[in-house]
Amino acid sequence: MPIHPPRQRSAGNSERPGVQQAESALMEHYPRLVRLAYLVLPPSLGRHRRVLAAHAAVQRALPGVRTASEAPALSRVPAQTRGAVRGPAPDGTGSAYAWMRLRVLRAALAHERRPRWWPERLPAPAALRPSLPAVWGLRLFPRAGGAAELALDQALSAVPGAVRAAFALRLLEALDAPEAQALLSRAGSTDPAGAVRAARRLEDADRAGAEELLRSGEFDPCVLQTRPSDLLRRRHRVRAVAAVAALCAVAGGLVALTEQGASAPQPGARSTFAPALDPQTLLTTADGEWADTSRIDFTAWPARGDRTGDRALLSRALRTWGHTPAGVAVSATPGTLAVPPAQPPQLLYAGEVDGAAVVLFHDRGVRVVRYAEPLTGSAPPALDFARTDGADVTTGAALVVSRGGDRARFLMAPWISRTTTRDLLAPDSPARTLEVNADGVTAAVPRPSPGGRCDSWPVLQLRSSGRIVENHAFLLTDLGDLAPVHLTFTPGPAAGAGARQPREATSTPALLAWARSACSLTALRGTGVRAVNNWNFAEQRLPESGTPAQWLCTRADTWQGPGRVLVQFLPPSSSPTGPGTVVADERDTALCSRFGQHILAGTHWKAPSGRWYVLAAGSRAVDRIEATGSVRDAAAGTTLAVRAPRDAPVELTARLREGGSLTAVR
Repeated sequence: MPIHPPRQRSAGNSERPGVQQAESALMEHYPRLVRLAYLVLPPSLGRHRRVLAAHAAVQRALPGVRTASEAPALSRVPAQTRGAVRGPAPDGTGSAYAWMRLRVLRAALAHERRPRWWPERLPAPAALRPSLPAVWGLRLFPRAGGAAELALDQALSAVPGAVRAAFALRLLEALDAPEAQALLSRAGSTDPAGAVRAARRLEDADRAGAEELLRSGEFDPCVLQTRPSDLLRRRHRVRAVAAVAALCAVAGGLVALTEQGASAPQPGARSTFAPALDPQTLLTTADGEWADTSRIDFTAWPARGDRTGDRALLSRALRTWGHTPAGVAVSATPGTLAVPPAQPPQLLYAGEVDGAAVVLFHDRGVRVVRYAEPLTGSAPPALDFARTDGADVTTGAALVVSRGGDRARFLMAPWISRTTTRDLLAPDSPARTLEVNADGVTAAVPRPSPGGRCDSWPVLQLRSSGRIVENHAFLLTDLGDLAPVHLTFTPGPAAGAGARQPREATSTPALLAWARSACSLTALRGTGVRAVNNWNFAEQRLPESGTPAQWLCTRADTWQGPGRVLVQFLPPSSSPTGPGTVVADERDTALCSRFGQHILAGTHWKAPSGRWYVLAAGSRAVDRIEATGSVRDAAAGTTLAVRAPRDAPVELTARLREGGSLTAVR
């Protein structure tokens, strides 16, 4: 449903309306006010908190209850008869909507204001105030948009709140520059003129397109999707609250005893977390247990390394984990809590690697923690956290034990019987043996280049032991987290065959597909990815030549659960590593997983003759594709090709064989 701007476009004056007029304005224009607040609020809040803060800013904008005699009278002329009025109304009073809009702007802009003494890393004081609405146990998000919405959101994230406010006032409220500047000044902006100028620079590229994007679901905090909150984090918070409550009870008891003249606490009294931070309570697994258990994950790893008996090193590592001092470099993959362990962790490794003493712990079933302290010099130690719940034979097969520059060393799982490396951009080259020492630590191996170049993509090719009835090879790659990422491949549809399942990416078709798409993995660095699958969901005969092209859906699954999808078009190439064209990028989606097995995608393509076409392809359940817009055409089956001007706007839809329809992924 389109959102219509309010008829009154005045910046309004400071006349305070009565409660009834303000409430009427709020109810009539609530979605628009919430959208305005959402756009102005700082993106650093995160989408969930930003949604709640936008609704809170609008709901708190209502004035306090006043008697009728206290409330100044607003004009009795109906709003629709004053649609063209700019500035204050003829009778000298402002509209209730303009007054409410000013209050909402002030509240939203306050989230970016912080006193000079306020720490930069903390939100502004206004962002810390508790307010309704509050949501427990769920995360709320506006509907995800496409690449254009994402680009606009990134552009708005890079400018101050006053510029976002000016941008929204110009496009959504249809205020001219003087009106927007005056309203920003009244809302407390320190440089309203500069904010309006910066907003006009954002508009210059495509004002109409930007206005349409601002009205899309990506920026609508009234139409929401829900997800459960981090259940493990919730459990840890409950445990932490219980621990704090117990600590408070103990502290209260000690105070009472002190007041009664009792003796001071005995030396060596331990904190609430002391049992989990005592080296003597560390858990270890027997060397051969991995071959005699049905749970093949990090819990089956034995403790390895030449310093597993060094209590001083283990004490420093656990103490740093439990009470991290200033100066320690701490990193955590998305969705991983950097908090002390709730129970004694499992020791995986303690030894010296590349000039550092390294300790690896497993907080059983939840995460892996790496502690590293330099053997020489005064540099502070480092503490890294990675989420590993639900690991298995492949995703629990290796951990980064040392990483520096363009090389890394891995600690191998005890069930790995053969360790080799290969380059995804050299699919015809054989795998090369990688040396592993007696403790399971590999020789240093190249990492995928963290810069802009992508001339090679090293991966580990491992084989599991026949003692666990697996005995299969699989690929892992380093994307910057402690746990390397499992790479798989789903082949294209076969005639008369059902849906095909992901398999290890070691076959020739899998290696050829990854050779053309490996460089797209660069976008996934450091995002907590668990596994990436390449699905060759369609093959299309190109117009004019009839040569085959491939459609690939690259799905990245994170340890948290949400996935990201890149759809790539792979036209014929003279090079086996010729990159494809990314035609769609979707986040937080089930597409291309076992819960989203139907997909439709399209792109513009230029034939060698110079003619332009719109190409589309769908997965195996698609039996008809239709194009509308600048061109109209339809084709039975899973592919469509139609002549169309370059960049012509075309809408693609598909019909499924079993019923239902699809729109093209963006």
